[in-house]
Amino acid sequence: MIEVLLVEDQALVRAGFRMVVDSQPDLRVVGEAGDGEAAVAAAVRARPDVVVMDVRMPRVDGIEATRRILALDRPPKVLVLTTYDLDDYAMAAVRAGASGFLLKDAPAEEFLSAVRHVHAGDAVLAASTTRRLLDRLAPPIDPAARRRVATLTERETAVLRVLAGGLSNAEIAAALSVGEGTVKTHVRHILAKLGVRDRVQAVILAHEAGLRRPGAR
Repeated sequence: MIEVLLVEDQALVRAGFRMVVDSQPDLRVVGEAGDGEAAVAAAVRARPDVVVMDVRMPRVDGIEATRRILALDRPPKVLVLTTYDLDDYAMAAVRAGASGFLLKDAPAEEFLSAVRHVHAGDAVLAASTTRRLLDRLAPPIDPAARRRVATLTERETAVLRVLAGGLSNAEIAAALSVGEGTVKTHVRHILAKLGVRDRVQAVILAHEAGLRRPGAR
């Protein structure tokens, strides 16, 4: 059972998410919060597996709440909700450690899939939107990020370069003409060597290292 904490300042929207989550046999809402400060307290109390986090909220916003929640012992994964396709707030939340982001108006099936994927840690969410957002906000090349990427083998670097384009394991396997199991092994090694929590953080680091730049496909 995947336990979910819902953080959203609009009560009606939050109720809608609760209905969708609780309709699933493998998902359960274990708490709700209407702002970031309450979200941190709820995360401490409920110990959820996944936090569904709005970013624009009163008092403490979702970016700061994400930072505080991910600083907890054995923190949950955080899925950020955003209203706009290219949202600087969403990018800031992902940089704060969130595992991905999703548009608020996404279909229920996509929302549920996103929660499961974040929990599993095996997919970059909303790949095309993630790629466009990273391209739009691509930072100057960071020497420290380059040094971290330099610890990878040639094959791992090739996998990271393709992964940074927002591709799934199956798509990476097809692009590199290897088995999907091999890709999973490479990704596991990449995350460990880079010291990042999940694939989204690896994608950000790849962009910071200049492994992919705006417009690359």
